[in-house]
Amino acid sequence: MALTDFDLVLFGGSGDLAMRKLLPAMYARDVAKDLPDGARIICVGRQDASQEEFLHTVEATSKPHIKSPAVTAAAWAKFTARIVYVSVNATDSGSYAPLVETLRADPAITRVYYLATPPHLFAQICDNLKDNGLATANSRVVLEKPLGRDLASAKQINAEVGKVFDESQIYRIDHYLGKETVQNLMALRFGNILFEPLWRREWISDVQITIAEKLGVGNRMGYYDTSGALRDMLQNHLLQLLCIVAMEPPTSISSDAVRDSKLQVLRSLKKFTPTTLAQNIVRGQYRAGHVDGQPVPSYRDEPDAPEHSRTETFVAMKAEIDTWRWAGVPFYLRTGKRMADGLAEIVVRFKPIPHSIFNQPTSSFQPNSLVIRLQPDEGLRMNLMAKTPGDGMRLKPAELELDFRESFKAPRMDAYERLLLDVLRGQLTLFMRGDELEAAWEWVEPILNQWEQDDTMPIPYAAGTWGPAAASALIGRDGLQWREEALPED
Repeated sequence: MALTDFDLVLFGGSGDLAMRKLLPAMYARDVAKDLPDGARIICVGRQDASQEEFLHTVEATSKPHIKSPAVTAAAWAKFTARIVYVSVNATDSGSYAPLVETLRADPAITRVYYLATPPHLFAQICDNLKDNGLATANSRVVLEKPLGRDLASAKQINAEVGKVFDESQIYRIDHYLGKETVQNLMALRFGNILFEPLWRREWISDVQITIAEKLGVGNRMGYYDTSGALRDMLQNHLLQLLCIVAMEPPTSISSDAVRDSKLQVLRSLKKFTPTTLAQNIVRGQYRAGHVDGQPVPSYRDEPDAPEHSRTETFVAMKAEIDTWRWAGVPFYLRTGKRMADGLAEIVVRFKPIPHSIFNQPTSSFQPNSLVIRLQPDEGLRMNLMAKTPGDGMRLKPAELELDFRESFKAPRMDAYERLLLDVLRGQLTLFMRGDELEAAWEWVEPILNQWEQDDTMPIPYAAGTWGPAAASALIGRDGLQWREEALPED
């Protein structure tokens, strides 16, 4: 769908997200000729900077983050000509006059307000847009995470933003849903007959979802220590991936049909009790260690870290979904910082064969598994048993692999590129609906409450490992291993 003219307004336009992700994403789409001639990017910031000074900042701060396509003088000049800087105090309705003057009055022009700001500013910015007549019927608002820190604050954000914008105008962004592999998972399930008959408890043994980072907290300590891995990663990214894996076939690819199916999964997650929580959730915090052969400090020795912080940098859990399709199938979720490798993947393991007709015991047969890799290299891998070459009938594990980079020669699109295009086109499928957000928090909140009441510290683990040994014990009780531990050569 071709885009029509738009004004993309970036609140927090001089901030880290805008410079590292949003502007590079829009540059890539400009070079790809997706942006109409009349498209503009209006960067809103508090600094009293001139247009020339701001473009100099973009040149120095954002341009180095553009990996592809290559930056040429002509393409950069064309792109930066779209950028307009406006100095506004987002919390002061009276300071919005420059933005009012900059935005075009043509009702046919789409206005997108991207709030790359702390969430406590969302309601105030929306109110100020309304007070200044800028929240039109043709406007959309994009909300960046964190979308609350508990159920009450999430409901408050939904209610306050909902006073200004209809639900159909609100885009709650989760960049993991913009990844090519996540959408290919939907294509794999619902565009082929092969897997759907097997996508159920009768044939699937377990599902593992891992998002692991080599990086530590970096310069995000102020945010991270009040958030932790559960709020920062599991409540949104991992639960959204779980929904895509586990949801029932939607009636269509329309936004509400897909989101209805995801909501059903969230509402079917078995609630933890204090007893099952202690048995099925592991939280950890990294200590000093080595990542890529280089020494790295403990979490508590990071700049600005509280001396006795109880914030978790690692979470592993066993979750269950109380539905006919998934009853009894464990879903193992894991995320952490300063891990042995940086990756994001989903592993769907099928049940073992019931009997061997070959001169090998069934224990020598590796169960079939489907590995969906989201990063660093996007692709699908099917693990099968196959005969080894030569005389005799000896079976060994083999792989069928689909590498998206190799199989599809089209240029790769970054998640933010795809999601920004969807916002501009008015496509809501890859964005969370308000009731989805609240259902996710409703499931997570008892875990947070229990941790706040519990005086125990997160289990320490050495940086550069796969987390606390207790995480291996968690899955080991079911006779299983995390994939990286089972296949160290990967």
